[in-house]
Amino acid sequence: MIAIVDYDAGNLRSVSKALERLGHPHVITASAHELLRSDGVVLPGVGAAGAAMRNLQQRDLVAPLKDVVAAGIPFLGVCLGLQVLMDGSDEDGGVECLGIIPGQVRRLPGGPGLKVPHMGWNAVSFRQRHPGLDGITDGSYFYFVHSYYVEPRDAESVVGLTEHGVPFASVVARDNVLATQFHPEKSADDGLQIYARFGQLCASRPAPALAR
Repeated sequence: MIAIVDYDAGNLRSVSKALERLGHPHVITASAHELLRSDGVVLPGVGAAGAAMRNLQQRDLVAPLKDVVAAGIPFLGVCLGLQVLMDGSDEDGGVECLGIIPGQVRRLPGGPGLKVPHMGWNAVSFRQRHPGLDGITDGSYFYFVHSYYVEPRDAESVVGLTEHGVPFASVVARDNVLATQFHPEKSADDGLQIYARFGQLCASRPAPALAR
């Protein structure tokens, strides 16, 4: 069972529909117990970092999300769900985030002919391969909607890069965590492939002792 985190900051139904289409059992939940007993966790997100972190704190989900990652449960972050994994964000005057992946969230600079938010299809250039991206071709296009981007401290955690005024990390991975700045659920067949592969990784993983 894949758990989609409900914290009033995500396009939950779109993610749910993608998993449903692929036949992956899932639940939308704000329950720490369900997160810790799941086979995988998806943290979606749209909106602002400040509100997202307040919602996670109010629902007592900060520690459980860290426990999920520490337990080795497959974890997929999407858009804002990637950004809140960092140490902090420059958005909303500065926001302390989850600190799961060392780094900071910066605002896209924009520029002549470059609108912010960055909205629409753009290419991802892969710096390294990752099992969660099997079947995805280098240079494939995905759908973005964001004004901020992540700047991981460790360059080794950057899996994919995209250009919009500056080159930015559009795919990040560390241990059991994979996260994308783009929305796989809005990115046609390649996006669905990411959810399909995530579901396969979840299904193939032995149930952790903590979860049972």
